[in-house]
Amino acid sequence: MFSIYGVTGRLFRGSMEHLRHIGPLGAVERAIPLVPVGRDGREEGFTAEWSETGSAPLPSGEVQRSAVAAYTQTQRREIHRQPLTRVDALMSQPVITLSNQLTVQQAWQQLASQHIGQAPVVNESAVLVGLLSRADLLRPDRLPAAEASSVVWRALLAMRVVDIMATPVPSVSPDADIRRVARVLLDTGLPGLAVANEEGNVIGFVSRSDILRAVVTDPPLDLWG
Repeated sequence: MFSIYGVTGRLFRGSMEHLRHIGPLGAVERAIPLVPVGRDGREEGFTAEWSETGSAPLPSGEVQRSAVAAYTQTQRREIHRQPLTRVDALMSQPVITLSNQLTVQQAWQQLASQHIGQAPVVNESAVLVGLLSRADLLRPDRLPAAEASSVVWRALLAMRVVDIMATPVPSVSPDADIRRVARVLLDTGLPGLAVANEEGNVIGFVSRSDILRAVVTDPPLDLWG
């Protein structure tokens, strides 16, 4: 089940099919810093293995034969797939939320301290009302001109989150089918959806990364049940 929340509360509740007829929700840009896989650009696991063995990387032919042998070994062992169909099986929690009464400066500091690019916004009753991203805060049409005085910059930082957040925003229930969430993410261009309970309280967040992480988990998870 999907919902849409705004500053006045829940505006819609229904199936994915009905949600798709609401109209374009618009993609919310996000700026999440990339985590380097290694100081020299290599995967850290590869670097660590090299340093522990003290040997140089294998020639390309040896690497290919080694990879084939490793793949053959994996085919010989029985792999048990775990059924995975619901959002609550892979959503991220606890989820970081922002109060709609925070100032832009406070919200920015909280996003930066948690190393995240966006967060759901909630009201005083902890009900979802919007979404704020660092990319939204850095939009060229929102930032003061370079020659603007410090007073203008202070005014921007003093604005409340409720006046600058993206709203209304869609959410999903924890028992929703993962495939339907993936479809909504593709339709809207959103990087993820807030997971809300019947009261509209945010209890998690499911992102494209969460779905991809489930696919590559070892042992693999069966997304189709």
